[in-house]
Amino acid sequence: MSSTIAQSPLNASSHSMLELTGVTRRFPSGDHDVVVLRDVNLTIAAGEIVAIMGASGSGKSTLMNILGCLDHPSEGSYRVAGRETRDLDADALAQLRREHFGFIFQRYHLLPHLDAAANVEMPSVYTGTPHAVRRARSVQLLERLGLADRTGHRPSQLSGGQQQRVSIARALMNGGEVILADEPTGALDTRSGKEVIRILKELNALGHTVIIVTHDESVAAHARRIIEIRDGEVVDDRTNTPVADAPEAVPVAAADGDGGVVARSTDPAADASHGGALPPRRWAGGIDRFVEAFRMAWIALVSHRLRTFLTMLGIIIGITSVVSIVAIGEGAKRYMLAEIGSIGTNTINIYPGKDWGDNRATTIQTLVPEDVSALSEQVYVDSATPETARSLLLRYRNIDASAMVTGVGEHFFQVRGMKIAQGIAFGPDEVRRQAQVAVIDQNTRRKLFGTNPNPLGEVIFVGNLPCVVIGVTAEKKSAFGDMKSLNIWVPYTTAAGRLFGQRNVDSITVRVRDGQPSKAAEKSLESLMTQRHGRKDFFTYNMDSVVKTVEKTSQSLTLLLSLIAVISLVVGGIGVMNIMIVSVTERTREIGIRMAVGARQSDIMQQFLVEAVMVCLMGGAIGIALSFGTSFIFSLFVAQWKMVFSMGSVVTAFLCSTLIGVVFGFMPARNAARLDPVEALARD
Repeated sequence: MSSTIAQSPLNASSHSMLELTGVTRRFPSGDHDVVVLRDVNLTIAAGEIVAIMGASGSGKSTLMNILGCLDHPSEGSYRVAGRETRDLDADALAQLRREHFGFIFQRYHLLPHLDAAANVEMPSVYTGTPHAVRRARSVQLLERLGLADRTGHRPSQLSGGQQQRVSIARALMNGGEVILADEPTGALDTRSGKEVIRILKELNALGHTVIIVTHDESVAAHARRIIEIRDGEVVDDRTNTPVADAPEAVPVAAADGDGGVVARSTDPAADASHGGALPPRRWAGGIDRFVEAFRMAWIALVSHRLRTFLTMLGIIIGITSVVSIVAIGEGAKRYMLAEIGSIGTNTINIYPGKDWGDNRATTIQTLVPEDVSALSEQVYVDSATPETARSLLLRYRNIDASAMVTGVGEHFFQVRGMKIAQGIAFGPDEVRRQAQVAVIDQNTRRKLFGTNPNPLGEVIFVGNLPCVVIGVTAEKKSAFGDMKSLNIWVPYTTAAGRLFGQRNVDSITVRVRDGQPSKAAEKSLESLMTQRHGRKDFFTYNMDSVVKTVEKTSQSLTLLLSLIAVISLVVGGIGVMNIMIVSVTERTREIGIRMAVGARQSDIMQQFLVEAVMVCLMGGAIGIALSFGTSFIFSLFVAQWKMVFSMGSVVTAFLCSTLIGVVFGFMPARNAARLDPVEALARD
């Protein structure tokens, strides 16, 4: 025969390739077992073309499944090239199917969402063959089988005969040492059936062992050996003179440029472009299988868009909730800290008395300006200011208003973090000489000066003391509501000597230097003040403790809300698991096909795990995008603070998505990997 499709890796010889000894196969049925095969003894040599005949239910398909390592005997021994299959695990059996067997099914068993070339190259995916090499090989096989113009067509676009030829090409993809054809002409018209038989005989002539399972005597007549099985027992095993083929040619060979046929080396590791079995790879094979799993997962998700979206919905809601809540919490925390900072962060206030609400506090007059000077000299102190305040009447021309008048030192505005919008603040010279100058806030400016934007240099009466306005503080909004009170600040010496008539101060505020531990500074301050007063007649209020309390409260609240949002993630994960279980059920036949062409259990598990993780990652990405969209909407309704996103929260969201995919996709993936190939192939 001049034309060449492929050649078996083993030379045709008389040694036993497949050997069954005392094989019995029974299946449980209620309280009893049904025996399908009974004490079968059979030997098939390399290079034979054998027909296994029998009526429906005779056990011939079960025998073929055992021969192809899709099923296993309940009793007895089955050896492939001397290897006892009973001792092989699932992956070793998959390797046998992948490297030694090629299956041709009556119903073709092509994957509907793959084109002809992709269906053909599927067995070599699990050998780790590079994509470019296996695609070239599959296209070449299809060309030699007369399907050069159908490589990009899906099964639904092919006739029955064309689909069966695609199935044959797939069987030859990894070499096809043994071709198992189950009713190969059963679903074909007469002409297509003859073409398939002709191809099988040509393959046998090239050294492939061909086993045809059929109930049709006209098909069996083409074999050189006919094995007849009835009620699970071999009743006849005879040689046969094959019928002659019709002279009609079948386009199974491709001529080269010189008019000759394309031949290939008998070495199984020969160049794949010449039609040989494709050489497997090791480390790169795992990458190829992962890429294939990713591609198949993408195809499966795109094929069921609505179901995929509904599956992702729970993940989308969960990720959006978690990321948004964390962002809102972080934004609120930063805003609150900024507000506290406006009061004076890293500051320590000193008040007379034992604690808040001490009735004796008004009688204690030991806080004096000298204490401020002593504190300012300490290395841990950035600045210090005394404060003394009273509510007095302000008057400007014919306008009267009640305001809080506070006597402060020159460092007050620095300590409190207040900014001057107009003019300047008073300095040490004004404090020393009890200058009659004042700094007012924006509320006071509006109340006394109305529309006049520049009150600097104007004289107002504070009580009965005329003071010149030299500065206006910047306006700020507070988290605790807008301040409506009127405030005016004068040098504390002016307040004590000319307004209030007192020598002591109401409180002292100390700003701790940056980098100094606030708690240690507080202890040193208390020690100094106790030493100066001879007793502890004061108490301190550390703003750092307020900051830490706000941070801790914010973190606790964010954690609580996040845990509530995580519930939606768990619900979404359960939804993913349910949909994946449905997907496994719907694609059981696909799983069986992949196992038949050599997919390992790990390959099947990987494919479905990748699919679950992809669903969750896409849901996570959409959820994060929606979180940023939520931030924009949030900013339209809440002007005080913004949602603050961190890279950590985004990365955590993706990690959560991946973890959910792995955790909730594991059980469906494991169920898929544990399916029995025979049962999976039988599903519709």
